[in-house]
Amino acid sequence: MNDLHLEEIAEYGLNQGRGNLLGIEPYVAPKDYATEETFRIKLDGYMRVAHQRGWLTAQTIVVWPEYIGTWLVTAGENARTHQAKTIAAAMQPIVLRHLVPFARQFLTAREKDKAVASIFRFKARDMARTYQSVFAGLAAQYQVTLVAGSIVLADPCIRDGRIVTDSSGPLYNVSVVFRPDGSPYPELVRKVYPISMELPFVTPARANDLPAFDTPAGKLGVLICADAWYPDAYEKMRAHRVELIAVPSDAGDQAAWTAPWLGYDGAPTPHDVDARDVHTLTLAQAWHKYALAGRLASSGARCGINVFLRGELWDLGVLGGRAKLVAQRGDMLADGKAEGAAILNLWV
Repeated sequence: MNDLHLEEIAEYGLNQGRGNLLGIEPYVAPKDYATEETFRIKLDGYMRVAHQRGWLTAQTIVVWPEYIGTWLVTAGENARTHQAKTIAAAMQPIVLRHLVPFARQFLTAREKDKAVASIFRFKARDMARTYQSVFAGLAAQYQVTLVAGSIVLADPCIRDGRIVTDSSGPLYNVSVVFRPDGSPYPELVRKVYPISMELPFVTPARANDLPAFDTPAGKLGVLICADAWYPDAYEKMRAHRVELIAVPSDAGDQAAWTAPWLGYDGAPTPHDVDARDVHTLTLAQAWHKYALAGRLASSGARCGINVFLRGELWDLGVLGGRAKLVAQRGDMLADGKAEGAAILNLWV
């Protein structure tokens, strides 16, 4: 339990037999990504706690954070990668160990950040295999619907029940949703609005291509992090007639949450945003006003959950955020405060 860094376990609403959104905010470190087994053990620890609470049922939708699968880019690499102090130092042994496939990708890469894009491309197949093995296994083991956070993959698709990548295609920040039998839904969720940190290697998708999923708890929409800040994403959710929305996020350094909000990042600011809020609101306040909590009503969904990745990964800072569980009117039901991991259950 100590390895889980679990500081917050909370329940909201009453079980009315309609299912629940279960948000898991794991506390991750580089060593958790060393192998498929270390990754599985870490995630299963949180699932076991939720199971002991009676929160995993046939109508449960488990939601993991954005980028939780992305750091599988380091899986199977030597200890130097996982013991490195900086992300740059962590990537160096990967490049040296796979110099030929890295060079092959680098020579043809079209992205601004060719080095990062090349690493993700030659690792894509192994990343996809491990990501599916772990998350599909958890969905089947606990017989729940599972929103598997997100992962950066090269032009992925679902073919014959498997995540297939194309190392010559563009990179997307994608989420896969797994059924209670472990099989993936055929539709992938691709991030529409990558932020400036991602744009040098991640390709934006189209809001019109955002899917919806028929689950035992109702029709589900998934918006990856920044997508939850844009009105057109909610218009698509309304067109799908979704009842529930899951937002996997990676909010970055925890210290940023109390700092002044710097405004929209990576794409034009929507017309309904008050320019006076920039540098006036804190980042946490802006998340409340302009992301899921403030925009949920426009989607027609009755509730949703926003979860964030937590932990310490190389020199990326102390990861953290504020989990948001909201009702149909956009009322805030909870604003997570813990610095460690959290499990938040919302009965729908």
